[in-house]
Amino acid sequence: MELEAATPPARDTTVSKESRRRAAIEIAVGYFLILSVVWTPRPLQRFLWIVAAAGIAIIIWRSFEGFKPMGFTTANFGRALWIVGVAAAAATIAIAIAARLHTLRVPPGGLIGFIATYIAYAIWTGVQQFLLQGFFWLRLQRLMTAKTAALVAAALFAAAHLPNPVLTPITLLWGIAACLLFSRYRNIYPLILAHAILGITVAIAIPGPADHNMRVGIGYLTYNPRAHLHPHGLFRSKQP
Repeated sequence: MELEAATPPARDTTVSKESRRRAAIEIAVGYFLILSVVWTPRPLQRFLWIVAAAGIAIIIWRSFEGFKPMGFTTANFGRALWIVGVAAAAATIAIAIAARLHTLRVPPGGLIGFIATYIAYAIWTGVQQFLLQGFFWLRLQRLMTAKTAALVAAALFAAAHLPNPVLTPITLLWGIAACLLFSRYRNIYPLILAHAILGITVAIAIPGPADHNMRVGIGYLTYNPRAHLHPHGLFRSKQP
């Protein structure tokens, strides 16, 4: 039985010139809004975060074609669950290595403490995954082949994590893999789960001074190692 959502081998030539132009503008505006948040210091950053969220929401609303194209569907969910299993296996190995190297950072309070610490981040991974696939990759696909769109979307995703030397290469590799997997299965839920598992693993397995508590942009540059901070994920910076 074939997958319900097969990836076209090349860019859809039926996409109109106007649709491609609109996609390019939406990509540029959306990425500019994200970078403005990442590289702007507080307190202006908080205001720009609201502006960016509202701006991207308006773009999505004006070009909304349904939830299914963005991966919010039950189709192929079971077929793609192996992605979560691979992420869990990789996380287990990474945690075991971190425990042996004494770099593992587990929040106090047992399971409840762990959930309380990382629930917001887990939700944020869903937003990030949606931006990567449901916003950027879908629009890039109107301008180029699906595989090229995956590479470009991943590059944009990774560049938004500069200058973090840990997150930038990780997000590049994950971005490529996630986009290619999304083009095959067209279901975003397993990718969100895998992203949450891998992201939380990075947060607890890598010492804060090494990745500046998962900060990016200006937040990475202004990191204060003496402050107790929770990681707030990718495509976002947090400052002291």
